[in-house]
Amino acid sequence: MSPAVSPAVERTEAYERVRRDPEARVLVTCEHATQRVPEGYAWPAQDDWLRDTHWAFDLGAEALARGAAEALGAGLVMSRFSRLFIDPNRPEDSPTLFRDTAEGRPVALNSTHLDDAGRARRIEGLLRPYHAAVDAAVAECRAEILLSMHSFTPVYEGEVRALEIGVLFTEDEALAARVADALSARWRTALNEPYSGHDGLMYAVDRHARAHGRRAVELEVRQDLAVDPGFQAELVPVLASVLTG
Repeated sequence: MSPAVSPAVERTEAYERVRRDPEARVLVTCEHATQRVPEGYAWPAQDDWLRDTHWAFDLGAEALARGAAEALGAGLVMSRFSRLFIDPNRPEDSPTLFRDTAEGRPVALNSTHLDDAGRARRIEGLLRPYHAAVDAAVAECRAEILLSMHSFTPVYEGEVRALEIGVLFTEDEALAARVADALSARWRTALNEPYSGHDGLMYAVDRHARAHGRRAVELEVRQDLAVDPGFQAELVPVLASVLTG
C-alpha cells in the first residue's frame, strides 16, 4: 500500500483551502466556519454577547465540513472570518451582508464601527478573495457536486425545532432528494427546511456550481447535533456513501 499523501493547505485572512484529489466527485465548502475576525480587528466590547453564538458562525459546521471532505477525499474551501464581519453566503447587494442588528440589539461591529470605506475594505479583502478561492477550486477539479455545510439553531423565536437535518437545493432537486432519502433512515430530514435554497439562502455554493455547470446541495444540521463528535462520526460516512454511490 502506498503511503497517504498529505493534502496541501493554503490559508489567508479570507479563506482556508485544502487541496486533495482533483478527480474527486465532490468539493466541500463552508461559508460560516468560524467566528474569527481578521488580523488588525477585534470584537467590540458591546458585541461580547454575540461571541460563541450562531450569530457569529455556524456551530459544528467546520468539523462536519472537514470530516466530510476527508471521508470523500475531496477538496475543501472554508471562510476564515465571522459571518458578522461580512457574510460570504450573501450577494454584495444584500441588506444582511453586514448585519447591524441581532435579536433587536445593535451589532456594534457593523454600526458604530463601520463606514463606507470599511465596507469596501471587507468586500475587497475578504468577500471577493473567498469567492475567488471557491471559483478556482471548482475550476481546477472535476467534482460533479458542490456540498456546502451549515448548521441551524435548535430553538428559533421560542419554538423548538424537531428537524435534525435540512437538505437545501435550487435546481438540483433529484440530488437533494437522494441525499435526504439516505439521511432520513436515521435522522429527521426534510428538503428546503428550515430554510429554502429558493430564497437565496445557499447563495455561495449555488453561485459557483452554476458558473461551472456543476450540481449543488447544502446541508443544514441542527447545532446540538452538529457539535456532537458522536453524531459527526455517524453522519460523515452516510453522507460520503450517498454522494459517491
